[in-house]
This record gives sequence, structure tokens and C-alpha cells, in this order.
Amino acid sequence: MKTQSSEQLVQKKCLPCEGGVDPCPLDAAEQQLQQLAGWYLTHEGQRIRKDWTVKNFLAGMDFFNRCAKVAEDDGHHPDLHIEGYRNVSVELWTHAIGGLSENDFILAAKIDALPIELQG
Repeated sequence: MKTQSSEQLVQKKCLPCEGGVDPCPLDAAEQQLQQLAGWYLTHEGQRIRKDWTVKNFLAGMDFFNRCAKVAEDDGHHPDLHIEGYRNVSVELWTHAIGGLSENDFILAAKIDALPIELQG
């Protein structure tokens, strides 16, 4: 996987992945994350995650609804977390391969483009 800008990633669509391909190597994932502000590796480099503190609970739920729409449109679904009523996180990985694929970075870039009401 070659490193792409956020602008390049949002122009792409996630492709179905049923397994049988290797996960993105750690060095390639680290390079790609340099193009996606705030995203970081978790689970020994098998997932990426980003955290936000939103204005209030409803702002978090509104953001998650937008995430859900983008995820459903691309057929690639993140884990969504809300804690303490306004701490929200999105975690991505390609379940079928147990690691990261280009789809995860595409969806991360699309999520970054969504409006979100941050704590102010």
C-alpha cells in the first residue's frame, strides 16, 4: 500500500474484503497515519483509533450517526465508543484479515471530513 493524502483517500471507496490477503505492514501503517491527524495505532499495530471530546452527549450521538452513514455507504464498519457522556472514539480494522487494510485508512479520512461539535 502506498502512502496517500487524506484528500486522495476520501475519493476512494472501500472494497469488500473476505480475507486471504495480508494485513498492512506496520511501517506502511505508520507512514499512512502521518497523513491522518490524530489517528494512532492500537492492539499492537492491528487497529487505528481516534478520540474526540464533544460538546455533550447528543453531539456525540450525532457524530456517530454521521459515522454510521459513511460506514454503511462504504460497507466498512468501525467500532464506536462513547464514555463519560462526551468522550468519543472510533476504532478501525479489517476484521476479515485481523489487521489493517486500505479500507481502514479510507474510512478514517472520510470520518475526519465529518462535522463534529467539539467541547469548546
